[in-house]
Amino acid sequence: MTTGDSSDDSEPDSSETGGTYTLLVALPDAADIEVGALGAREFPAGWYAYTGSALGSGGFARVERHRELAAGERDTRHWHVDYLLGHPDVALREAVTSPGADIECAVAQRLPAGPVEGFGASDCDCGSHLAHFGTRERALAAVRTAHDAAR
Repeated sequence: MTTGDSSDDSEPDSSETGGTYTLLVALPDAADIEVGALGAREFPAGWYAYTGSALGSGGFARVERHRELAAGERDTRHWHVDYLLGHPDVALREAVTSPGADIECAVAQRLPAGPVEGFGASDCDCGSHLAHFGTRERALAAVRTAHDAAR
């Protein structure tokens, strides 16, 4: 998994630094996944971009927690994305971060609407914080552009 600032991937990633992140997740085959209170939802095959914030204590350690869940090293599910990451066919491939920036909703709104209304957006007015793409290249380009534009 690659983590780094959206405009300069060489910037060090400190789990103590907070900000906004977008996870890039691969799902090779379509799946029906139970997403907590949202219930069972259909997820088409492809790439997903989930945008969240890591502004609380621990900062970007939250990204490491997501990685552990996706790798099967953790079972507890707190957020909608945990249900997606906990599916056995899902792989968390990369994370784009914007250290020190509180731009979660601004990034999410710059990405295409995802297949699950309300995903990751239970505490805001956004339609979803999950976007779907056909390829990794399109997902990564869109996410980097969204992070840069939102700053």
